[in-house]
Amino acid sequence: HMSKPTATPPVTTTANKADEGWRAETKRRLLGKTVNQQIAFSQQMLPSATGKFSSLLTEIIVACKIIRDKITLAGIAEVLGSTGEENVQGETVKVLDELANTIFTTRLLQSGYVCMVVSEENEEPLYPEKELEGGKYVVSTDPCDGSSNVACNVPVGTIFGIWERVSPRSGPANINDALQSGRKMLCGGYVLYGPSSMLVYTTGSGVHGFTYDPSIGEFILTHESMMLPSFSKCYSVNEAYWHYWSEEVKKYVEWIKTPNEEGHRPYTGRYVGSLVSDVHRNLLYGGIYFYPIDSRSHQGKLRLLYECAPLSYIIEQAGGMGSTGKINILDIEPTDIHQRVPLYIGNKSDVKAAEEFLAGTRT
Repeated sequence: HMSKPTATPPVTTTANKADEGWRAETKRRLLGKTVNQQIAFSQQMLPSATGKFSSLLTEIIVACKIIRDKITLAGIAEVLGSTGEENVQGETVKVLDELANTIFTTRLLQSGYVCMVVSEENEEPLYPEKELEGGKYVVSTDPCDGSSNVACNVPVGTIFGIWERVSPRSGPANINDALQSGRKMLCGGYVLYGPSSMLVYTTGSGVHGFTYDPSIGEFILTHESMMLPSFSKCYSVNEAYWHYWSEEVKKYVEWIKTPNEEGHRPYTGRYVGSLVSDVHRNLLYGGIYFYPIDSRSHQGKLRLLYECAPLSYIIEQAGGMGSTGKINILDIEPTDIHQRVPLYIGNKSDVKAAEEFLAGTRT
């Protein structure tokens, strides 16, 4: 009598694992929600929606896809380097800055959806042709944030904010359309051009992240309802400026570095110097980014309308906050389109602690 041979368990090989991974990836691509589907879904939730806002957002995404391609080929296409001119901020204009700005602003101004575009690269607001001046929205943008880092392959990004105009649509827009607080923002977003490109935006009901799939040319939803972790891991600041800081800022940084088990400190220092990169990392891992007032820049360095406000809107929707160290970034009524402010942005508890140190109520 012969016993039945026992079944040999299937051997898991590297090839099998790779095959399974490929199947899972294919399924994700086939079933993954694209950003356009997400926008359409959000539009359906609003019976009063006309589709103009959705179309504007789509235009911005297309512009960012084009910018992404230019950045990917930057070294080969010889768009690195400087034009020799300075922008309104007194910074040498990188060729890529100018290219990204042209792509972004030209596309939006010809769309019919905007009455004005405010860009870091242009001293004055940009307006569409007369036949398109009835556009409903104002867009602010830093088209290529961190562009000085492109030559060494450090991620850069596009930041944007969208507001509804306040002037009558029967005529051209005016400066008051641009000078609105972050509380009135309809959408804040950024695209990070890194090892993979990622679009992160909010329209006031949560933050969603989409990763670009170059094989199909679409941003796919990969990070739904993003929230900052409960505890911070990182702090991001340029400590080379230590000697220019106030004693209050120095005390705050010392507090961050002082071991405290309950407070999960010390935090790890992580500073890329590309605002979008630093804020994005802290959104995923928890942390605070700050660029304080110092003895050389009494107003702060970063710009309110197209850097601080859109990013603060995103971070607040993800459970954090943005502050000047005294007041919430979103509560500021702008007085100038290129207005500079100090910025403390990230986990709410860290930003609140910074405010207390700066006010002298915590030492």
